[in-house]
Amino acid sequence: MNPSLLIDVQGLTKTFGGVTALDKVDFSVAPGRIAGLIGPNGAGKSTFFNVLTGVLPGNGGEIRFDGKRLDGLQPHARVRLGMVRTFQKIHPFHGMTVLESVMVGCHTRGGAGMLSAMLRLPAVKAEERRFREAAEAALAFVGLGRQAQAPADALPLGHQRLLQIACGLVTDPRVMLLDEPASGLDANETARLADLLLAIRAQGKTLVLVEHDMSLVMKICDQITVLSFGRTLANGSPDEVRRNPKVIEAYLGSGEHRA
Repeated sequence: MNPSLLIDVQGLTKTFGGVTALDKVDFSVAPGRIAGLIGPNGAGKSTFFNVLTGVLPGNGGEIRFDGKRLDGLQPHARVRLGMVRTFQKIHPFHGMTVLESVMVGCHTRGGAGMLSAMLRLPAVKAEERRFREAAEAALAFVGLGRQAQAPADALPLGHQRLLQIACGLVTDPRVMLLDEPASGLDANETARLADLLLAIRAQGKTLVLVEHDMSLVMKICDQITVLSFGRTLANGSPDEVRRNPKVIEAYLGSGEHRA
């Protein structure tokens, strides 16, 4: 165990029947860094996120978060520890406004019980005010302050991805796991996303990024782990990964991707 690491994964294994999706994968990241997780389709990236966040159980290895083993912890318990995730496929809350959607995430930080909520006690009203203020601040931070009252499911794709990030930020996470945050975005939207992720890191947050946009990964990541067929192919800085012959052969390919 390395006390300087926020996430420390050693020998993580996940099998589905006779198929090994993750084969003794090692991964670690220190606080306040952006880590990229890349690899070709089927490399095991989404499975890694699912096991890391407790959606799927692992079959071997161990995961430590701030030095604590996560064995058996459900996803909601990991969120309470400070680990939140966004998804490649977006499913906004139907019938909710943008602001209401973000406020849902605040309830992971709530302390009012069901009876207090039913009776509308003063503590509940005060908590709701705090939730609204936190949600408004998160929306302003990602640039959606003016869309607070718009229907969440009517936002264009780029804004829906920002909404996902706001929903994560409002839980006051220690680490955000971002699954393909640039998927479907144009060049201008991706550039704004890069600035936003760097601003989140500047707040002291840790980010783990699964992404196919290599220009984004190389621009903002402090470190990169490459998976191939469920195994760790390489770890290192963007420059080290860019120049690694095994990575070039397995994933990065042509010179335009290595730029």
